[in-house]
Amino acid sequence: MHREAADSGAVVDFYELTMAQSYLAEGLAAAAASFEVSCRQLPPGWGYLLVAGIDELLESLAAFRFDGATLEFLRRQGPFAPEFLEALAAFRFAGEVRAMREGTPLYAGEPFVEVTGTLFEAQLVETLVLNSVGFATLSASKAARCVEAAQGRSLLEFGLRRTQGADSGLRVARGSYLAGFDATSNLAAGERFGIPLAGTMAHSYIEAFTSEAAAFAAFSRLYPNGTTLLLDTYDTLEGARLAAETALRLRAAGGRLEAVRLDSGDLAALSRAVRVLLDQAGLPELGIVASGNLDEYAIAALVADGAPINGFGVGTRLAVCVDAPALDVAYKLVSLDGRPVMKLSHGKETLPGSKQVWRRTGEAWAGGDLVALRDEPPPEAAEPLLARVMSGGRRGASEPLGELRGRVEAARALIPAALRGLQAQSTPARISDGLEALRDRVSGELRSQRSDAPARAG
Repeated sequence: MHREAADSGAVVDFYELTMAQSYLAEGLAAAAASFEVSCRQLPPGWGYLLVAGIDELLESLAAFRFDGATLEFLRRQGPFAPEFLEALAAFRFAGEVRAMREGTPLYAGEPFVEVTGTLFEAQLVETLVLNSVGFATLSASKAARCVEAAQGRSLLEFGLRRTQGADSGLRVARGSYLAGFDATSNLAAGERFGIPLAGTMAHSYIEAFTSEAAAFAAFSRLYPNGTTLLLDTYDTLEGARLAAETALRLRAAGGRLEAVRLDSGDLAALSRAVRVLLDQAGLPELGIVASGNLDEYAIAALVADGAPINGFGVGTRLAVCVDAPALDVAYKLVSLDGRPVMKLSHGKETLPGSKQVWRRTGEAWAGGDLVALRDEPPPEAAEPLLARVMSGGRRGASEPLGELRGRVEAARALIPAALRGLQAQSTPARISDGLEALRDRVSGELRSQRSDAPARAG
């Protein structure tokens, strides 16, 4: 997420270096190559993904360097020749990137990033590409499922303490806001991306005072407008009564308590009991926020149960994507010096050639996407999803996160309900006649070469 990672060379896998040196030795380094990123299959029950991480990818590619310390470290490793290390010292990504716009709904099997450059440079950035877009897309998609489940209720992301590192925390916060969350508790994300900040208090705050009433009074004195009080440190219903008294005092002084938060126990039953207490106190406007190991499944269950909850705080289970901690993304070579290439591995066969993904405009797109060769004529009433976002190593202008967020909301509205549910069955995009013919031709040639190899060798 930070440029320091790219400057240090830490986002390169060792095998990419060994392959790149071999390309240089064999005279292949300058060959024009295209690699594409796609997701082979979606996690079980997921109907679509939201593309994310494109902006981070372009930032990292533009900043990618092998610094002196890294080059010296590689020199001491042994297998790297001086001429290869010189090539790394001079390395700057000067290729082209085509990608789907951030926030674009995505099917399994659709290329959503294509990197074109010399074989040397396009191979060296493989890990950087996957690291930038893989988890970002996964976490944004998980957040979108929470948005679907919440059905218009407010959502706060506060998973930073449980993410696998601070950079992951930034990706989760950004992706959540992109998907439709209202705020984050992550200060760095608020500063860097302009995401609204929000938060309440921890149980330790309540415990630091001589009584729950004293804690509520102190917090509301300092934050008299729009604060939220945590109820369940000791006794939830007693906490609700004390919160109601605090809210009435604030109202009399011209202030306003925004909400109370439930963080444990039977959230549906407690929210109903708390709602009754607040309404009886003349506080129907006071909201109830729930948190505590929530994800899209728990949120959907509470909504379906009719729990009077106005908003949800989502942390750990979103931050680590607990039910799908890794996305099955792959970075595969599809063209070399104008020659379409593919692999035939069982269950992991790829499609050859540079491609375009077409989506029909102005209608729900279930089953409607078409993956075609890049130079095939476009289908009628469809728009291309892959566009050039970097050329000659120079990136285009980034889109404001607020604008991207608005487009996501509009795009999600076109996704059929069957794909937006929590137990969806995603249908891979169709492939064009031209791509199917190329696949059959190239795979046939490769199989023929393999079958002829023993005879030629003999």
